Amino acid sequence: MRGNRTMVGSATARELLLVVAMAAVGLLLATAAAFTPWPVTPGGSAPSGLVDLHGPPDTPDPAGSTSG
Repeated sequence: MRGNRTMVGSATARELLLVVAMAAVGLLLATAAAFTPWPVTPGGSAPSGLVDLHGPPDTPDPAGSTSG
């Protein structure tokens, strides 16, 4: 009975190790995709920089509107 428990424990450990390894590979691929420069043209690469988060400029209300 004890030998069967050892086999189940090693199979569980092996499966957990596989899951952790696959998660690590996924994180490495996501990091590589996020931080490597993406080519703009076939021969060159895009400049790296932060993306600005801002909305469109405010537009004035048209004459005669009753908004507000």
